Amino acid sequence: MKKTLHMFAFFILMVLLSLQMCSGCSTGRLEFFDETRDMMDTYIRIGVYTENREKAQEIINAAFTRIEEIELVATIYDSAGEAFQLNETGFLENPADDLIEMLNYSKEYFDLTGGYFDITVQPLLDLYTFDPNAEAQFWDLDEETRTARINEVMNCVGTDRIIIENGTVRLLEGTKITLGGIAKGYAADEALKLIAGKGITSALVDAGGDTKTLGSKPDGSLWNVTLVNPDDTTEFLADFYVSGMAVMTSGNYERYFSPDKKASHILNPKTGMSAPGTTSVTIITKSGTMADALATGVMAMGTEAGLALIETLDGTEAMIIDQDLNIHKSSGLSKYMNQ
Repeated sequence: MKKTLHMFAFFILMVLLSLQMCSGCSTGRLEFFDETRDMMDTYIRIGVYTENREKAQEIINAAFTRIEEIELVATIYDSAGEAFQLNETGFLENPADDLIEMLNYSKEYFDLTGGYFDITVQPLLDLYTFDPNAEAQFWDLDEETRTARINEVMNCVGTDRIIIENGTVRLLEGTKITLGGIAKGYAADEALKLIAGKGITSALVDAGGDTKTLGSKPDGSLWNVTLVNPDDTTEFLADFYVSGMAVMTSGNYERYFSPDKKASHILNPKTGMSAPGTTSVTIITKSGTMADALATGVMAMGTEAGLALIETLDGTEAMIIDQDLNIHKSSGLSKYMNQ
């Protein structure tokens, strides 16, 4: 989806990290240090517990550099990005390992969700995106014309249209990708992998409200992630207490293509139309990559089918808010809601 949509991430998802600490607050020998930067069309916050500011800064800088590497690979809006180049040419030789990893994960979660998580929806997103040069926007066209154009583009959608072989990546004709539904989760995983490799056992990455934690706090307490009502930020919907887990949310809220709010930014890849019935999905699981992808996939699936899928996955829980703002929880979610 377009960059302008991503810029709403901080305001829309409204998932606030309640750390109950300040930067530099002491806990025995270890202190908490953090830094926030604008990256991946949102904010990225990295925090670590370590002995001193100098060591923390070195580790945080390295983690941000790792995220920058992933961002450059994943972007479809920068001509230097490999995903951009793949969309432009349909072919890449010797692609970066990060691109291959994200594509393989995308194929895995495409299969897991029965095709509801699909990174090849970009041609559909292009249809809906505002075009200042068009005589009429897509959502203003008559239903027959819209349906015909959607059906035409649907021929180019399907993650099985991504061919990875012999050190190359190829897209079948007309297919384009967007990694917006998986890149932040993957980046959080990779950043914490780097941080752990430097001997840190307690850290977090907060990517625009999508959070991945490393271990628990040094005193043994859990990280507290608070989900806030985006329509009323004084209302807390839930507190999650986690250690070594990812908490990631996908939501509509005020994110729409059309002014009348009939065209949501999250599309059902099976119909090419907006995914109705669900306002937000929060996923808790160990992998940030998986949590990110499932949040998007379950949004497209809808509440009933989405919860049914989550119940089949060990170590994965979900909270789904439907279009009437009713809250639906997976059977094991309560263990993350009571410290």
